[in-house]
Amino acid sequence: MFITINDNQLYYEIHGNPDGETIFFIHGAPGLGDCRSDIRAFSPLGDQYRLIFMDMRGSGRSEGKPPFTHEQWTADIEALRKELVGAPIKILGGSYGGFLTLEYVLRYPDSVTHVLLRDTAANSEFDHLSVDQALESDLPGITEAGIRRLFDGKVESNEELKEMFAAIQPLYTVKFDEEAVKKRIDSIYYRYETHNYAFRYNKPNFNLVPDLHKISVPTLVTVGRHDWITPVVCSELIAEKIPNSKLVIFENSGHSPQNEENEKYLKLVREFLQMN
Repeated sequence: MFITINDNQLYYEIHGNPDGETIFFIHGAPGLGDCRSDIRAFSPLGDQYRLIFMDMRGSGRSEGKPPFTHEQWTADIEALRKELVGAPIKILGGSYGGFLTLEYVLRYPDSVTHVLLRDTAANSEFDHLSVDQALESDLPGITEAGIRRLFDGKVESNEELKEMFAAIQPLYTVKFDEEAVKKRIDSIYYRYETHNYAFRYNKPNFNLVPDLHKISVPTLVTVGRHDWITPVVCSELIAEKIPNSKLVIFENSGHSPQNEENEKYLKLVREFLQMN
């Protein structure tokens, strides 16, 4: 479904139990990601919860009116919450969606009852580890110039973004399924302008670490042991700084334990929400 939020048309889907408490899901990879992956991973929670998935401004099927700032993206989430729910929500954000989830709860603390973070970070301090791992991987298609354009937000076209994103796919998972990855790569809505803004302008100054102590709601921090893009140290730092938090490391996963260890991941989410 589409809805106009803050003068921009957003795509969203509602799944699950209409009488259940609401969980918002915030996808990562601006300009590359959308809500389809989260729908596949988290739909089983719909037996108990009302699940709201959205394509962020400038990603997926949503309209792409600038700005693509964290302030704008979190304002979009808040406006959608008011429109569809009215009451406080649980919110789960992965990767770059975790950046926005953290920023959302800091900007709108009364709008959230539970925070769930997956493979994310609270600053850009450890980005060099990801670049180093990519360059040391000896994967075909990865060059230093290319990986730095990707991380610096200087991609010149959707075609280049697709080519670069395809090259780094083996880094993301413990087990690489070439056929499944190719299918996914071909299905992505590439929006290089959104990616560039996020990485060129948002990420260099991104640092929420000094404010994490202000988050008082129950927080679940999860990460795959083999995550290359937001390595374990990023989640350890978040869990250390948020008072009411729990850290769980998935030993057999890369960047997406919700996919790689799906049953175990969903069990953890249910237990966390029921106990808190």
